[in-house]
Amino acid sequence: MNSTLRSRCAKAIGAGALSVALLSAGTAGAFAASPSAASPRPKPIMTSSAKPTGTSTAKPTGTSTAKPSKSGSPMANGSITARVSKVQVKPGQSVTFTGRAKGVKVGTKVVLLHMHNGKWTPLKSSTVLKNGSSYSLVTKFNNKGKEQLRVMAGKIVSPTVVVTVK
Repeated sequence: MNSTLRSRCAKAIGAGALSVALLSAGTAGAFAASPSAASPRPKPIMTSSAKPTGTSTAKPTGTSTAKPSKSGSPMANGSITARVSKVQVKPGQSVTFTGRAKGVKVGTKVVLLHMHNGKWTPLKSSTVLKNGSSYSLVTKFNNKGKEQLRVMAGKIVSPTVVVTVK
């Protein structure tokens, strides 16, 4: 009877060891087959950068306010407003641009820009920010048509303002 008991114990231990071995192999095989463990995920590679298209349409307004942007636009960490004295003028008539800037040092040069052949080009009219971060620019337009304008202080620009010269 002793030999039968030993034989049964040996069989049970052998069966238990075989079960553990099969379970371990099955778990390892299942882990190896899972998609997350198969290979590390590839990192995206940027092949080109976004470029502005310059195809925006401007609507005539008398006032506008710039809002700070988190993207890499010219409006870095501040804002500037642009208000025009007249939306419609005759050729040679003076137009005054006024506004305030936030996040720009007093004494910073303020330049009036206009859209010419799809690019923003500076006009001869410029000034500096006064105490209170305000400015005032006066200019004249001689050519008839719609002028798209904006004001730039440092790297911060205002939204577009349209003046019609009739």
